Amino acid sequence: GATGPEQIADTPGRILLANGEEDAGAIAEALRGQGHVVGVGAVGDGLARLLGVRADMTAQAVRVDAHSRPVSGVQRLCYAGNVVFANPQVSGTSRVPYKAGAEIYGSSSLSADAEIVNLMLATVDAAGIEHPVLLLGHMGIYRGLVEALKANGESVDEAELFACIQRKSKSDIAERLSSSSLARMLADLPLFMGDVDTIEAARKRFEAAPESVQTALAELEALVALVRAQHDDVVIRVDVAELSGYGYHNGPVFAVYHPEHGRALAQGGRYDGVGVAFGRARPATGFDVDLKSLLAGREAEEIIFAPFTDDAQERADLMHTVESLRQTGRRVRCALGAGEVVPSGCSQQLTMQADGWRIEVIHRS
Repeated sequence: GATGPEQIADTPGRILLANGEEDAGAIAEALRGQGHVVGVGAVGDGLARLLGVRADMTAQAVRVDAHSRPVSGVQRLCYAGNVVFANPQVSGTSRVPYKAGAEIYGSSSLSADAEIVNLMLATVDAAGIEHPVLLLGHMGIYRGLVEALKANGESVDEAELFACIQRKSKSDIAERLSSSSLARMLADLPLFMGDVDTIEAARKRFEAAPESVQTALAELEALVALVRAQHDDVVIRVDVAELSGYGYHNGPVFAVYHPEHGRALAQGGRYDGVGVAFGRARPATGFDVDLKSLLAGREAEEIIFAPFTDDAQERADLMHTVESLRQTGRRVRCALGAGEVVPSGCSQQLTMQADGWRIEVIHRS
C-alpha cells in the first residue's frame, strides 16, 4: 500500500493531510463519527511518488503534539504556511492563502482560551488594525440542545439545521423541528446576539435547557471576564449561535472582525479530543489568520535610508542610530557603498547634522 501523504476530504472543498494510510484511516474514522461524509485518496505526481496538500495546518500541529514532540504537560505551538482549497472560502480571495496560527495543548482551562484570544488580538493590532470587534460564542450551547433533542427521540437533520442557524433564520429552524420546548429553544438561538448582556438574557431563556448548556453559558461569561482583564477597551460581541467551527470546535469559539473588512480577520476556538485520531486525545485551543488578507490594504510602511560614510566615528554613530530605530519597529535600509542612489521605496533618510544623525523627509521632483 501507499506510504506517502494521504488526502482526507471532510467537507466539500476542504482537504486534510495525513501522513500515511494508517493516519488517514484514523482521521477519516473520527470525522465519520461526527457525521461527515469522508473520502480517502492519494495524489500522484506522475513519477510514482505521492503528493499531499493541506487545507488546514491544525491537523499537523495535533500530530506534532501527539507524536513528533509529545509532552506530558502544556505545550504551545505556532506555525505559518500555505494551505490549499478547492474553492476560495470567500469570493474574491485566494485558493492558496498563507495561514499563521498558534495552538495550546494539554490545558482545559479557560485561561488557555483567554491566552489564545489575547494573542489573536495582539496579532491584528500588530497588523495595524484599529478598533477591532471581538466575537465570542460557545459550541456547547448548540451541541447541548441538539443532543437533548436526539435523546428525546426527535429526528434532527443536522446539516440543514446548521445551515439555517448560520443564516440566523428562526422561521427556517422552526420549520425543521417539532414544537417541543427544546426545539423552540433551538429556534431562538439566532435571537441572542449582541453585547455581553446577551449572556444573561440567554441564561434566562435557556433556564430549562440541559445542564451542559448552562455550563457553556457560564464558561462564555468567564471568558469575557478573562479577556476584559487584559483588554478592557476591546469591543466584545456575543453570538450564542456562532457555529463557524461546527464539526471541528467543541467549546468556546472566537473571531475578530472590523467594519472595513467583510469577513473575519482571525478566528479559532477549542477543539478538545481531536488528537484521538493519532491515539492521543488532549485538550486543545488555538486560532489562525490569513496573513495576506490581514495585511491587504495596509498602508506601506515608511522606510528610512541610511547613507554610506567612510568616517569611522560617523559610521559608528550611524549604526547606533539605525539599531535604535529598528528596535522601535522602524525599517531602515543601509547603503552598501558611496554614491548609492536612494531606493524608490524609501521616503525618509538619515542625514548628519551638528547634533548627530537625524531623519529628514525625501523630497523628489
